[in-house]
Amino acid sequence: MTMEEGTVIQWPLATGGKVEKGEIVLIIESEKSEVEIEAPASGFFRHAYVEEGETVPCGELLGVMTETSDEAFDSDGFRAEQQSPPDAAGGALEVKPRESSPARAEAPGSSRKPVVPAARAAAKALGIDPQRVEGTGPRGRVTKEDVEAYAAARESLVDVGEGVRLEVRVAGQGEPVVLLPGLGVDVSAFSQQSARFVDEYCIHAVNPRGVGLSDAPEAEGYELAQAARDVAASYAGAGHVVGASLGAAVALELAIAHPERVKTLTLITPFVEATARLLAVGEGWQRLAAETTSETLASALLPWFFSDGFLADPAARGRTLRGLAQSVARVPATTIERSLAGLMRWSGSRKGELAGVSVPTLVIAAGEDLLTPSAGAIAEAIAGARLLTVPGAGHAVALEASEAVNAALASHFAGEKQAE
Repeated sequence: MTMEEGTVIQWPLATGGKVEKGEIVLIIESEKSEVEIEAPASGFFRHAYVEEGETVPCGELLGVMTETSDEAFDSDGFRAEQQSPPDAAGGALEVKPRESSPARAEAPGSSRKPVVPAARAAAKALGIDPQRVEGTGPRGRVTKEDVEAYAAARESLVDVGEGVRLEVRVAGQGEPVVLLPGLGVDVSAFSQQSARFVDEYCIHAVNPRGVGLSDAPEAEGYELAQAARDVAASYAGAGHVVGASLGAAVALELAIAHPERVKTLTLITPFVEATARLLAVGEGWQRLAAETTSETLASALLPWFFSDGFLADPAARGRTLRGLAQSVARVPATTIERSLAGLMRWSGSRKGELAGVSVPTLVIAAGEDLLTPSAGAIAEAIAGARLLTVPGAGHAVALEASEAVNAALASHFAGEKQAE
């Protein structure tokens, strides 16, 4: 159960040779102990996928036997067809027949993370869902060390009430700058803003319920009013509140329900009523998160988040794709589903209250935003709100045009300080 990887020491039989049931077909070394693997049935040894002396993680396809010597066999095709995800076996080593049981193997394209047995055991002992742990092992496998690091990081979570704790990344000193990410991503979406303002302000980057290390309580939906209360409980005093997309909706809810906690309000690509396109993208997002890898999900989302000009730069596109894949990997499909339910119930509920927003407000729109095109109308409805439209930028304008966004934020924060 503690085995995470093994080294192939020897293949005793020649390729194509006959094998009797119980005969030694493979010798593996793990943690300085050699283990002899016996043939589960009689047949013929057809192919070794791992060379002697090579070390591989648990779950790797090692070799193949067939019942007869003349059975048609394509080694590459068999690997692609038969190898289940690294944690499907549920043990350190599995010798399985060619016809694998559907109950034991994951469906092709499954988004479930591979978990080594030692990590699974540690997660069970610590009461942790290993699927919520970011894997750093080969091919993204979750290791025992990953589980232990996850458990240690959770000790610093912020209690926001009702037995719920959130991951709040705090850095710097001074007035709070509270960063609220959009649907299905974590606070890394504000990486450029955190780096820019950490020397002048105290950054409070809040991962909402179900995102990253934050608790994910069972619920039909994650309501935006509750999300705003969570945010209010995560920092002290009044802060410069910055939200993007769904995070902007939470920021707006906070400004309406708890205006004393908001020093300035910044709404990046906001909405008060979700468009059919936004809801359709959200529903597709949830399905992809449940059925595929984070890399595939990020690839599907990239055209919705960034402008045509940005996507035309292969280096920028590749760099951003890697970062986005890491971000969406920290948001399970269940969280997206619950967030969408809360979003739909909130949609349209605050349209008539925009005129009552009393805190200094900056609205940032993106010229090529496909998902939230009503930012300009929101700015017009809030008394005294300032509108910045960044031409040629997509929905993820805080990443794509960070310099313009940061300059606007700096002016907005400083303008409030000078008025005191």
